[in-house]
Amino acid sequence: MAIKIGIPRALLYYHYAVLWRTFFKELGLQVLVSSKTTQETIEKGRKYVVDETCLAMKIFMGHVEELAKTCDYVLVPRLVCIRKKEKMCTNFSGLYDLTRNLFKVKILNYNVDVEHNESEFNAFLKMGEVLGFSLRKTANAYFKAKEKEQEKKLDGIDYQNLLLKQDSLKILLVGHPYNLYDQLVGGEISDYLKKEKVVVLYSDRYDLKRREEDAKLVDPNMYWTFNKDLVASLVYYRKKVDGVIIISSFPCGPDSLVNEMMVRKVKGVPMITLIRDELNSEVGLVTRLESFLDMIKERKITNVEQRSR
Repeated sequence: MAIKIGIPRALLYYHYAVLWRTFFKELGLQVLVSSKTTQETIEKGRKYVVDETCLAMKIFMGHVEELAKTCDYVLVPRLVCIRKKEKMCTNFSGLYDLTRNLFKVKILNYNVDVEHNESEFNAFLKMGEVLGFSLRKTANAYFKAKEKEQEKKLDGIDYQNLLLKQDSLKILLVGHPYNLYDQLVGGEISDYLKKEKVVVLYSDRYDLKRREEDAKLVDPNMYWTFNKDLVASLVYYRKKVDGVIIISSFPCGPDSLVNEMMVRKVKGVPMITLIRDELNSEVGLVTRLESFLDMIKERKITNVEQRSR
């Protein structure tokens, strides 16, 4: 019977889902992904962490609990530095140790820290060795997974470029993928906007080759990797959309600083920040979204009238 690898549908899953799932599939392993986030997921997760922990971490712990009794391994990588001269949020470097101490489950782990010569490729080779596969088989699985990951990213960018050509109200959602795509955190927002016939765009569908140039407008010295990605994407899309919604989990340290920088330094586009926590009211959320859309529509009408004079 194939080894069962459990992947929590939280945090890094939304960055690396294609890479991970393809890699394990190529090795002939069974992958089990936890269910979509519900309020019950948060209730389960908050038992394992202090109240001040960010919502995204509470969600992650709830997903781990779901998988702990059904899988041979739960994947919990440790990412410290994935680009030189940059750092990841401390949650990603401490996630493995925290999970290991909280749950009685076998954890499948890999470590990436390029500042200390721990590359992603070598990390996957070591993970394959732990699972009992040869270096050659593991390397082949990794390269196929990277190719699939790149294809998926390019497809997402191409599709978003097509959406930009539509003559409809366009809103860019700016946030970490684990906020944008989580059903409870960002899903309610995108579902509401789509119901209102708004074209929804996502900040992670962005060509990172432009990243250094675009991020300079806000801060040339930013060293949080994922936040730098968000800043660069916002700068690139700011003149292509009618409005921007920044989505964060409460209380995220890097976001609390970088979100304020984006609002202050990126001009020319209406922008609001939605901080999501475990006590969010759907009614309050809808009220803010309605007001924001009304303001954007009125602004768009005013701009059209001024151009026609």
